[in-house]
Amino acid sequence: MISKRIEIKLPEGLEARPIALLVQVASQYESSVYVESEDKKVNAKSIMGMMSLALPSGREIVVTVNGADEEKALENIEKYLCGE
Repeated sequence: MISKRIEIKLPEGLEARPIALLVQVASQYESSVYVESEDKKVNAKSIMGMMSLALPSGREIVVTVNGADEEKALENIEKYLCGE
């Protein structure tokens, strides 16, 4: 299991469309992926869970990944959240 603090650098933050794309990125991997913000922790493969976080640009979150492909998953999720 690995965790990393990541600042959301997408200009619009995580609204509906960026969340749908994040869920697609996370769902490509076998590993479980969780996003934590303040006191909430949700499955990054769940659109409704991610929508409940209401994450603006500039917010720092903790992404936790656990599984066989966790390093690759975390790397690509970070690239997406940083707008790369």
